[in-house]
Amino acid sequence: MASTNGSESQQPVVCVFCASSPGNNPAHLESARQLSSTLSNAGYKLVYGGGGMGIMGEVAKTFVSNSGPSSVDGIIPRALVKAESTATSRNESPAAGHGQDVKQSERTLTKDQLKRSNTNEMVVPQSEFGNTIIVQDMHTRKRMMAEKVVGGGPGSGFVALAGGYGTLEEVAEMVTWNQLGIHKMPIVVVNVDGIWDGVLDWVRRSVREGFIGEGNANIIMEVKDPKDVVDALRDYKVAEGRFNMDWTNE
Repeated sequence: MASTNGSESQQPVVCVFCASSPGNNPAHLESARQLSSTLSNAGYKLVYGGGGMGIMGEVAKTFVSNSGPSSVDGIIPRALVKAESTATSRNESPAAGHGQDVKQSERTLTKDQLKRSNTNEMVVPQSEFGNTIIVQDMHTRKRMMAEKVVGGGPGSGFVALAGGYGTLEEVAEMVTWNQLGIHKMPIVVVNVDGIWDGVLDWVRRSVREGFIGEGNANIIMEVKDPKDVVDALRDYKVAEGRFNMDWTNE
């Protein structure tokens, strides 16, 4: 993977990491809508983890409503493919699952269905959530996401909203790849209602205790308002402490 991003004429690409559930705080769904509107209005293309549920679905649906299906690529491992009910995907907002068992509106595909799932028809409607790319495993998913961001124009990068273990793991891997010199793209967390406070506190403590170099303390950027994400991506400064490793023969 090349560590530099695309040419000045290319469209910027943002990869958004976030939850596949709506969570209990409606502020996070609202931040998803604000983020998508801000990025689409700024001319970005979206890459996300696929599907139509929760915060992930809200990000994609809002983006498509503003910029059309061709503006969104969802990348999902075959094992995670979900077939969502027509009522949920077409007539209800993910916010309708707030306080309810959102699993009732989705089901895991059978083995036979998975074998046939080479198009996005069995995942989510392209007209509402954009293009779906089905891959074999989690690593391929993250690598493809990263390659699309690295290949984007100036201002491309990774953005994280609220999420659980999966979101944390995705952010951590992109931060590690940045530190190792695999890429030099921005990583921005949208810290709505302090959802990322614990992670950011851990980074600061790890710097104080010598586990993260001071020159790498700012690989992760924080914004509190989704409307500030575009400026954060465009103004990002590559960390001085990154390891200049050669990955060209990977």
